[in-house]
Amino acid sequence: MDRREAVRILLAERKNTLVVTGLGSPSYDVHAAGDADSTCYLWGAMGAAALVGLGLAQAQPGHRVLVITGDGEQLMGFGGLATIAVAAPRNLDIIVLDNEHFGETGMQVSHTGRGIALDRIAAAAGFAETGVFHHLDALRQLANRLQQAAQGPRLFVLKIKAENLPRSLPPRDAVFIKNRFRAHLGFMPC
Repeated sequence: MDRREAVRILLAERKNTLVVTGLGSPSYDVHAAGDADSTCYLWGAMGAAALVGLGLAQAQPGHRVLVITGDGEQLMGFGGLATIAVAAPRNLDIIVLDNEHFGETGMQVSHTGRGIALDRIAAAAGFAETGVFHHLDALRQLANRLQQAAQGPRLFVLKIKAENLPRSLPPRDAVFIKNRFRAHLGFMPC
């Protein structure tokens, strides 16, 4: 499926959802769908998106938290899935954009391209709901479900085309991103 269209569909009705992006292409995809103060772009934090999402979900239980990351980053943060399952936040959803390649380092085949199924690993760890999507038509229903209460963390894998799209660069100033995000939540900059 087309990654930019998939992300656009998932974010179209984001309402009060807080979004954390994984390094590289997921950040470009979220930015291309429309920059927002409620988005925390991670730069230089490979493997940390899901765990940052966990911390945010625990600190902001009144908000839905959506992590949009790639297969390579989630593979690097593999152990974080167990921690998230044990913490069992009901307001955390993880979307893995899976092109089965390490897109940021030269399009080498990733572990998911060799049969590792992140959705099954998350299910085995204890996630409340997991799944794999191959077609855009099913994403509208998923976008609606993501707005609903959950019994625990959810992880969904979107099988996307392996392609290098033009970059849509969000702000890269980490202090600006942090302060903008904090202001959105009603906190003073620090």
